[in-house]
Amino acid sequence: MSQRLARLDEIPVTELRGVGRQKASALGALGITSLLDLVMHYPRRWADRTAMATIAELVEGEEVSVHATVRRSSLRHLRGRRTMVEAVLVDGSGPTLSITFFNQAWRASQLAAGAAVVVNGRPTAFRGGLQMTNPRLDVVARPTSAGDSSPSESSPARPVPADEAATVAGRHTGRIVPIYPQSDKAGIASHEIDGYVAAALERADREDAFADPLSARRRFELDLVSRAEAFHEIHEPRSFEARDGARRRLAFDELWRLQVALVMRKRAAMAAARGIRHEGDGELLRRFLDQLPFPLTGAQERAIADVGRDLAGPYPMHRLLQGDVGSGKTVVALAALLRGVEGGYQGAFMVPTEVLAEQHLLASRRHLGGLSTADPSRLGGTREVAIELLTSRTGAAERARITAGLASGSVDILVGTHALLTEDVRFSSLGVVVVDEQHRFGVEQRAALREKGAAGHDPDLLVMTATPIPRTAAMTVYGDLDSTVLDELPPGRTPVRTQWIDDPLAEGPVWQHVRDEVALGHQVYVVCPLVRAGEQPDDAEEGPELDEPEEDRDAGADRSSEQGDRVLRSAVEEHARLVGGELAGCRVGLLHGQLRPSEKEGVMAAFRDARLDVLVATTVIEVGVDVATATVVVIEDADRFGIAQLHQLRGRVGRGTVASTCYLLSPAVEDTLAGQRLRALEATTDGFELAEVDLELRGEGTVLGARQKGRNDLRLASLRRDRDLVDEARALAESVLDTDPGLARHPLFAEELRLFVGEEEAAYLFKS
Repeated sequence: MSQRLARLDEIPVTELRGVGRQKASALGALGITSLLDLVMHYPRRWADRTAMATIAELVEGEEVSVHATVRRSSLRHLRGRRTMVEAVLVDGSGPTLSITFFNQAWRASQLAAGAAVVVNGRPTAFRGGLQMTNPRLDVVARPTSAGDSSPSESSPARPVPADEAATVAGRHTGRIVPIYPQSDKAGIASHEIDGYVAAALERADREDAFADPLSARRRFELDLVSRAEAFHEIHEPRSFEARDGARRRLAFDELWRLQVALVMRKRAAMAAARGIRHEGDGELLRRFLDQLPFPLTGAQERAIADVGRDLAGPYPMHRLLQGDVGSGKTVVALAALLRGVEGGYQGAFMVPTEVLAEQHLLASRRHLGGLSTADPSRLGGTREVAIELLTSRTGAAERARITAGLASGSVDILVGTHALLTEDVRFSSLGVVVVDEQHRFGVEQRAALREKGAAGHDPDLLVMTATPIPRTAAMTVYGDLDSTVLDELPPGRTPVRTQWIDDPLAEGPVWQHVRDEVALGHQVYVVCPLVRAGEQPDDAEEGPELDEPEEDRDAGADRSSEQGDRVLRSAVEEHARLVGGELAGCRVGLLHGQLRPSEKEGVMAAFRDARLDVLVATTVIEVGVDVATATVVVIEDADRFGIAQLHQLRGRVGRGTVASTCYLLSPAVEDTLAGQRLRALEATTDGFELAEVDLELRGEGTVLGARQKGRNDLRLASLRRDRDLVDEARALAESVLDTDPGLARHPLFAEELRLFVGEEEAAYLFKS
């Protein structure tokens, strides 16, 4: 008899009693087609029904659960587009209980007369009786006849004896009740799923499908319950303590599977790698570092050393470089590219937007100016390191010149956007790839660039991010990469003072401060969420080639108004308003993603050259824009941006030695997530600390990104609560694979891993 989860995956839900074609279709809409899907459809919460009370036993102010039947209900429309649903409940004990829901009109269809429900809340006195407002409510059973289905005051009352109510409640009384993700549209409720799960658990026990891949000794060391106990207690907990133990075990299983897959992927990649040993005496790198106008930080020196060891080794570099805003990642990237150039290879520097690409081109030419590399075809045997820029808007003639130089080897470093991935871009000998703001590119795009490597070799890959990632998230999402962190800022930098202005009447001093800074010869950014009033937030101009639009990348930003129909400020209108108002007499420029490339380049050049005092812009300046004389950034409608975006925008100032200020203009949103974000920005300038706050506020879904798709995702594991499990899962994965790289001595887990990662991924992981 099979002793594996795979056995449950082979059994369709239609083998369960009561699951016909219609219910199978409804379960399918929830992604449930097999018994494995069913037992892994975990509750979203649990209701404590061990202490039930009748309506007659209710005491004002004491939280309690009541099982009752809807006598009647009504939907009322109030002023200001608000709604109120009222229902009267009975349970045969005598009095009635009123429940009221505000602005939840959909409750009317739930509360059809005759529906059996369980409500949980604190009753209050109301018109001589008791009432619960916005209680937790679960539909236990729907009305049994069409005549009872109309949610109206005229629906006939039907007294329900207590014993009949208990019969209808069934599994929902006297126990901790799981509340499952359900679908009214598909026509399946939590209580039905509960029954199907119970049947699936019985079948699993008969099949012995919960055989444990962890030995009793391992479970003891990790303080974990058995696999079988975990599945039963997550769905049918005897106590909340037992449920917590079950969640911990199943969360560990998720993390362990993921970590084993990541470690195997990393080792499989190394085994199949066609690495380049970048040789050379390091003279080109030394000359580059010697001519920098500033000393390296200790963190930069360590990062360059890490990269150097990777490049000199037999396997391709696959490294993640994290660094806070202004920590000096570009210097590390250029050092990596130069090591490749010194060995006779080319480098590619890929970034997500044209503005950032242009900034990197300027920085590269500034820092690498005067450096020469070997070229036997030239008189003297050397030439200056050649750096070019390629984007989707590069002209045909210029593009032809650049691609010809790439093919011949006369272009050493190519900076560009996703245009680097097009078929006509062919390198003579691509050896090092740097991807900046790597979260803006998909795995497939990075792989496509690696495929352009030198014949017979894989290029070394350095991926960078200025959006710090919490350590547990980095271990989980980027666990197949080596990691380096730049945790120091260059000396002389002064922290940026951040202030939230929540009253429009208090904005006067902000604009006075802007005028004062301009008078001192400093420069200012003003950032707006929109290009023009009524439009969507400004996206990066390379948007169609990115994994997702910019507004989706930072889900912490609340795009729906928390202030009703508030009109957001736009760059075009704000530019006109400031020029004719608060900043009259200042040289004010306008920059957004809808401008032509030549216009954007002209505006940025004017701002860099101090021919503009103030730049009104959208988020196109979010990353890469480096103007040392900018000392103030004013972010308007700041509640519409996420923490990472706000931190990046704030990072446009404070890049010199002059004290700088970031103003967050936003209405009072104190009790919202947006308010918590703005308070966090006021409290710290540490991007890594903010990353942890962001994880707490938003959850891990947005951090995990593509990891949240498919069966091998994290359904119960939390990168916030389970930091210890992430460490333990990684340690166990490495320990097991050190002695059993192909999991030959762990056949149960090997089969489980194949099941969860999918056939194609499993073939790659196990091929060596």
